[in-house]
Amino acid sequence: MLEKGKKFLINNMVTILFVIIGYIGFVLSGLSLPFFLNDLINRVARNGFLVLALIIPVLAGMGLNFAVVLGAMAGQMAIIMTIHWGVFNWQGILLCVLLATPIAILFGFLTGKLLNKTKGQEMITSLILGWFANGVYQFIFLILVGSVIPMKNEELVLSTGVGLRVTVDLDKKLRYAIDSLFRFSFIKSVLIVGIVFISVALYMYIKNNKQGQLDSAKGKVMALSASGIVLGVWSIMTMLNSRNMLNNLNIPVVTFVIIGLLCFATAFLTKTKLGQDFRTVGQDQHLANVSGIDSNKIRVLAIVISTVLAAWGHIIYLQNMGTLSTYGSHENIGMFAIAALLIGGATVTKATIGQALLGTVLFHTIFIVSPLAGRNLLGDAQLGEYFRAFVVYGVIGVSLGMHAWKKQMQSKK
Repeated sequence: MLEKGKKFLINNMVTILFVIIGYIGFVLSGLSLPFFLNDLINRVARNGFLVLALIIPVLAGMGLNFAVVLGAMAGQMAIIMTIHWGVFNWQGILLCVLLATPIAILFGFLTGKLLNKTKGQEMITSLILGWFANGVYQFIFLILVGSVIPMKNEELVLSTGVGLRVTVDLDKKLRYAIDSLFRFSFIKSVLIVGIVFISVALYMYIKNNKQGQLDSAKGKVMALSASGIVLGVWSIMTMLNSRNMLNNLNIPVVTFVIIGLLCFATAFLTKTKLGQDFRTVGQDQHLANVSGIDSNKIRVLAIVISTVLAAWGHIIYLQNMGTLSTYGSHENIGMFAIAALLIGGATVTKATIGQALLGTVLFHTIFIVSPLAGRNLLGDAQLGEYFRAFVVYGVIGVSLGMHAWKKQMQSKK
């Protein structure tokens, strides 16, 4: 029992650390729960899809894909074209997806080909590739647009007629084009989740009781039942208290449904023949080749899927933000998404849907509470901003260091 507890602590050290930091930061920040939850829901809706886009390359043994930046660039290119053509609202989002997909496929294919030439160094290669691609992107939209590439649009192009504006306002164009399609009460959503938990627990109890396997599933049944009852009772009590500000909190249902569909699609993919190929290549490329799997092709496909998902995720991100920073919106996407994934407990060799979602919640909890916690604790909100940067880069460094340490411990054993 003690050995299991020690192993759990070692395997989840980063996650446990940030759960503690997040809780302490929330207490020190003095934020009200409704305000905090409202900001957190928006941030998870904004970033969840992007973090999930990182899972497939990890599954295929390619580590953390910093090249998702190229997918974000594809999404921004599509948004710029859509605004230039004057297609707005949900129709504009649909056009963005249609335009971004082939661009992202091309970027992903070229990235995958390059990473196949640098096996064993995929992460540093994808990081440098992101910087190189950013230079090409800026050259195109700062120099070529308006001079070589014709574009006459006062909202997009600088007054000189050459280069795009630094900031493009998406208000009344694409802002909240997905988020505002359908919103639903947060408290009622919690009640529904509680009912679902209890229903799943009841189903598991009946199924395992018939099969004579109730003892093995008793822990999960009890955990789901308890969670469902707690959520249900809390939501009902909150709804009865009309003065509770949580009753005014709504969630963007369509955005979360899209994130949920990606979760189900990823889980389904891992159980298919292609998913097994990803896993086999990730575990041992030589064994995969001997088994008749074209490991190079599988690796390229993993990067293509990740890049396309990143393009779609960045479109979701920008419609929530409401502002396109033409030369900066894509730059930190890779770092933030990877940091969130690692905080959730993922490593360069293993990442799950649960880790991606948990990491997104924890990472953005730190982002919300750190400035106010820094101001209240030390009298300077800027320290909280520095802590944000420390979290992003520090968690990546710590996670990679821990991964190397674990490999050394395993080799010694």
